[in-house]
Amino acid sequence: GLGRGSTTWPVDTIADEIDWSEHFDVPVGLVTGTNGKTTTVRLTQHILRAAELNVGLSSTDWIGVNDEIIDRGDYSGPGGARTVLRQKQVDVAVLETARGGLLRRGLGVPRADAALITNIAEDHLGDFGSQNLQELLDLKWIVMKALDKNSIAILNADDPLLTAKAAELDIPICWFSLDPAHPLLQHHRKNAGSATTVIDDQVARFDGAAWHPLCAVNDIPVTLDGSARHNIANALAAVALSHALGADDPAIARGLQSMQADDNPGRCNFFRVRGCDVLLDFAHNPSAMQAIFDIARTHPARRRLLCFGQAGDRTDELILELAANAWAIGLEHVMISELAGYRRGREAGEVFKLLRTGLIQAGAHSEQISHHTLERESLDHALNIARPGDLVIMLALADSKGILEYLKSIDGT
Repeated sequence: GLGRGSTTWPVDTIADEIDWSEHFDVPVGLVTGTNGKTTTVRLTQHILRAAELNVGLSSTDWIGVNDEIIDRGDYSGPGGARTVLRQKQVDVAVLETARGGLLRRGLGVPRADAALITNIAEDHLGDFGSQNLQELLDLKWIVMKALDKNSIAILNADDPLLTAKAAELDIPICWFSLDPAHPLLQHHRKNAGSATTVIDDQVARFDGAAWHPLCAVNDIPVTLDGSARHNIANALAAVALSHALGADDPAIARGLQSMQADDNPGRCNFFRVRGCDVLLDFAHNPSAMQAIFDIARTHPARRRLLCFGQAGDRTDELILELAANAWAIGLEHVMISELAGYRRGREAGEVFKLLRTGLIQAGAHSEQISHHTLERESLDHALNIARPGDLVIMLALADSKGILEYLKSIDGT
């Protein structure tokens, strides 16, 4: 059994017989994809809690039940899944399922009631098991092997790799999209399929017969009044997953509105320091960084200052493009962190030179760019030159937890 339907014995005291009537499974949802996994599982947890269910959760940050954290660390693999599913109080489980765990040990459960893939984007390419986007997709697709005819697949209609791959499925699909006029959603609706999208600034769910508005996008804190479009997509995914796991519409609306920024540390967090806004995110791949750039572009600010670096396993072209995209949001200064632990075969300073070249090609002057050994140094430099009304964008990777704690300690100063 799983969760409240399970029993666990020490290896040396396994029972000879058990009462099978006391053992059963609980609903299980798997969440994978390149970006948005952790935010989506946390949103789903909030919704299921609003439905008065005891929720077991495994993620890259911790495992826990409801508000109790069992242990901190990366538990997005089979070990985290099994630990959660041994907790007797669990009514439903939401399991973040990352690439590394799938490669090393496979799925942590034999079956699931729903499997969600948020998106497929460039990340970890060149690592064992995924040399290109198609191989990365095939790897993430393993979660679909846990589904049967009574399960549901939840897929992003805005991701062309997922829409093409979906032809392999012979089980129900719930599509989510930021575009209510998406042709796939329109076709799916005509065939009585389920979907989630945004209609008239309302998150809405289609049950195969009619649309059900749930709540306004601007009432969902993690969307930052609608400016964080990637978190609108994550909310749509969480709506579909939580409904598949047993939440009704009122609970979905309450749950979406209950999750605050503090419930999602390191992801679109704003701090106020010396009259400046500081936007912190752990974005580390180009698509995730672009999502933060889009927020920064629309955020009111006198000037915008960026602290970031990049891992060395990106191509030269991708690093140059990333620099150009960063400069396009209207930056005044850029602090580039060395990220020594992420050189991935490149020489010291090589990634900095590429980023600097890309920034200058995009219009920056050399005096607007500085080079720093540590992320904390780049942040301190940005705060020292920032003026009241400025926006400092901090994309942390090597010292993400340290940067988060530091900003918490100076927030409001």
